[in-house]
Order: sequence, then C-alpha cells, then structure tokens
Amino acid sequence: MQVTINGEQKDLDGPLSVAQLLVSIGLDPTKVAVERNLEIVPKSTYDSVGLGDGDKLEIVHFIGGGAQLSDDDFFEVADRKFWSRLLVGTGKYKDFEETKAAIEASGAEIVTVAVRRVNLTDPNQPMLVDYVDPKVYTYLPNTAGCYTADEAVRTLRLAREAGGWDLVKLEVLGDQKTLYPNMAETFAAAEALIEDGFKVMVYCSDDPIAAKRLEDMGCVAIMPLGSLIGSGLGILNPVNIRLIKEQSSVPVLVDAGVGSASDAAVAMELGCDGVLMNTAIAGAKDPIKMAKAMKLAIEAGRLSYLAGRMPKKSYADPSSPLAGLI
Repeated sequence: MQVTINGEQKDLDGPLSVAQLLVSIGLDPTKVAVERNLEIVPKSTYDSVGLGDGDKLEIVHFIGGGAQLSDDDFFEVADRKFWSRLLVGTGKYKDFEETKAAIEASGAEIVTVAVRRVNLTDPNQPMLVDYVDPKVYTYLPNTAGCYTADEAVRTLRLAREAGGWDLVKLEVLGDQKTLYPNMAETFAAAEALIEDGFKVMVYCSDDPIAAKRLEDMGCVAIMPLGSLIGSGLGILNPVNIRLIKEQSSVPVLVDAGVGSASDAAVAMELGCDGVLMNTAIAGAKDPIKMAKAMKLAIEAGRLSYLAGRMPKKSYADPSSPLAGLI
C-alpha cells in the first residue's frame, strides 16, 4: 500500500491506523495534527481511522516561527486577560534554548507559533513544545507563509486539531518581497474562520477603513503593521495607527516592523494595547538583552501614555520661575 505523507510517497507493509502509522515513524500522537485527504482527523479517532491506498496525509506540529504595571492594567482578548503587552514570535533563533531564554526575558504571556510539517526523517527531533510549555504560555498559532484564504483556513484548522486552541492570528500575505497583507484574501479568511468558531486576531494594513471592517466582522483584535515584516523600520504611519486605535472597541496591537526599544515605546505611546515582534529580538546581536530592553520599553511607553504627555508648543516656555531674578 502506498500513501503520500507531507508530500513524500511512502510504501506501507499493510493496513495501518493513523495511530499505528504515527508510532511506526516515531511520532507522539499528542504533539501533532493529521490531515487525511484534506480532512482533519480528530485525535480521538486516530486508533479507528484506517489508511487506504493512495491516501494523502499532512502531519504538522508547532515550530518557533511586557511588563505588568498593576493588577488592573491588562488588555482583554476573547474574554481572556493578559498583563504582558509584549507578544513575541518564536522563529529565527539559533536554537530552542535561546528561544526559551528570550521569551522568559521578555516577560511575554502570548507567543506566536507557525504550523509546519513534521520531519519524517528525524521524528525524534526536538519540538517547540519541549521548551516553551503551552501550559505556561498562550500559544497563538499563525498563518505565516500563507498567500490565500484557503491556505490560511486549512492551516488554522490543523492548528486547532494539534493543540485545541481557537485563539489564532490570521495573516494572508500579498507577495514575498513586501509580505504586505492581501486584504481581499484576509477578509475572506477571517469570515470563514469566525464562522467556524475561531477567535481571530488579524494582521492587516494600517488602513482605518479596512481595520473597522475586520472589527465589524467579529475579529477579536486588530493588528496593523508598523512597517514591513522583519524590516525594523519602526512605526512609519503613526497617524493611521492612532486613528485605528481611536475607532476600535477591540484591542489594537502593532504587528511587524519594530526594530528597536524606542519603536516599541512609540507604539505604546500612541495608545496601542500591545506590540507583537519577532525579528527585533531574534535578530539582535544579543537576543536576551534585547528581549529585556523590549520589555522595559513596552512598560515605559504604556506608563507614558497613561501619564499623558505635555502639550506641544511653538515657542519656549521656561521651567524655572521668572520672579525673584537677580
């Protein structure tokens, strides 16, 4: 019997269940999700679902793809409270040990994870869940690398099967050069996911009209880009970010483009509820130190926003009193 697993043809000696197949190639069924002929296989049926000649299987797992000011300073997403306003990605680190250390230094509670095929040639290869405990951190499966609504929906359905999470981050990209969001496909994917019971945090352009449409559709958080993904260019359009924040009744988090601690502080001073970053930390010469810097920047920016900045003036205004001059 011949089946295709993650794009590779495999010859099987005889009839096998999904559970038997996973064990035979050295995979822990609790750590993966399986799709058979474009249909999710529920974990509860792994023992009973038999494989047939010509079946096409996808087996995936999760890969590495703030500070608390006070007890009442939190933001809420899909009825869940989070005190850390720094969200971090788990990709681009040199290894899982560094990933773990950087996340701990950042103080983040939410970590984004990509969904990728498992390595069939080395099923004992370490997995992210072995280093970043999903019982300690909130895993936020994302659709990094998806360019169509169908790809994004399929990916997140697999993610839900793998870990049971329905809080997800949607991103549908337009091209490889800019990684700018394809908003038409984003709208289609968001609609399908919300109808399917997902709670969607959505990466989008810094367009207030598009952001409002996503909120009206039922997305639980709006995540406009600060600048291009991985560019480190900072917040290029603070006016639009502020407009999106002012009109939104759901959390607004800057996603993409942050390169320095000052960029993170700017986003928070605009009133944003949080910032998601990956490359800014993982791409630093010392990711652990940068993670700490970002944690402090998020805290400082939030505190500055809550304090209320002084008004800007066209002329000087001395801080020392003029009375009593010699």
